[in-house]
Amino acid sequence: MVLIPLAERLTRRALTARGIRSRFVETSAGRQHMYDAPGEGPLPPLVVIHGISSSAAGFAPVVTRLQRRARRVLVPELPGHGFSWEPRAPLTVETLMDAMTGLLDKELTEPAIVCGNSLGGAVALRYALERPERVRGLVLTSPAGAIMEAAEMESLLAGFRMRSRADGVAFLERLNGRRPWYLPLLAPDIVRQFSRDVIVNLTDAIRPEHNFTPDQLATLQMPILMLWGRGDRLLPASSLAYFRQHLPRHARIEEPADMGHCPHLDNPAKLAATITRFAEDLVRTPSPPIPSQPHAPS
Repeated sequence: MVLIPLAERLTRRALTARGIRSRFVETSAGRQHMYDAPGEGPLPPLVVIHGISSSAAGFAPVVTRLQRRARRVLVPELPGHGFSWEPRAPLTVETLMDAMTGLLDKELTEPAIVCGNSLGGAVALRYALERPERVRGLVLTSPAGAIMEAAEMESLLAGFRMRSRADGVAFLERLNGRRPWYLPLLAPDIVRQFSRDVIVNLTDAIRPEHNFTPDQLATLQMPILMLWGRGDRLLPASSLAYFRQHLPRHARIEEPADMGHCPHLDNPAKLAATITRFAEDLVRTPSPPIPSQPHAPS
């Protein structure tokens, strides 16, 4: 298991004090941690997936708000992230997606609204493509996975290869387009996180073929909401243009002025309210149950 920062341990203590379960699930990549929040409301189950080198802890203020409105909120942590154990082999895009697919197949007993940020958005999209009958709707915040020029992709990946505090500050600035006074204090931890072997292995394994083709995106039939904060400087503008062009016409795309790459950190109350409204719209349309026999692993 990785060394867990104090803030994540304190967050877990606070969430479990609210009755949210912290537990592990066996997957193809090893033991993965997840928060399982019993809901207090009638809305469909919600899955929330974090991004690269992040964890479920950052979504805590969103989860506690969603818990009041949904039947259940699941917040899995990617292999080697948060409290999840280090994977048995070097983490690649394929092993990550396989593990997350297996985890959600085990845990979902009815179609869910799947939400994902950045790499978590790409995981949500991949799951929706492979298991459409299990996805009631998609909420994507600055999702990864758009096809881009080779130079853009290399620039993006180079930004993950941080070596100094200055590199960490520059990365954090790109998340929301601002430079608050405390960024230099956060930068060393960001550099340490992205220097971990599991993260280096994952970023080194990313290839153009992992991105979503127009034909793939066109097959998505479930309701989709995509938020792309105007302060986002991490992903290139071409990614927003790509999703705007190739997501199905029924997808709703919003560009909040008060958000950057991570809306759950910029304005958790607003993000939770947006997800809630999206879920409320969905309950007006009945959803069929999940078949008793899941898909064979792909």
